Amino acid sequence: QVQLVESGGGLVQPGGSLRLSCAASRMSYTFSRYTMGWYRQAPGKQRELVAAITTGSTTNYTGAVKGRFAISRDNAKSTVYLQMNSLKPEDTAVYYCYARRFLDHWGQGTQVTVSS
Repeated sequence: QVQLVESGGGLVQPGGSLRLSCAASRMSYTFSRYTMGWYRQAPGKQRELVAAITTGSTTNYTGAVKGRFAISRDNAKSTVYLQMNSLKPEDTAVYYCYARRFLDHWGQGTQVTVSS
């Protein structure tokens, strides 16, 4: 069973930055063969895709975070990152890492709270 462990969440003031990490293990295929990404879910809202990065390192972002967030991957470390800059209160949510190859695998989530 794929294991995804997120870290890096926390409380930050508006305009601040955070870097989320997601370390993968127990994958049936090599990490580089998975599309990786981040979803988020705010209280009372549906889970939404934030960013994704393909096996060829093509990236995709939801409109609300374009220009502020950057997703990257380190295949040697089996880790995907989400650099979040210029954070806004509306970015407050639980952020979930996922891995996709035939099936979707999910992490447990990490809380990001943007508040003064």
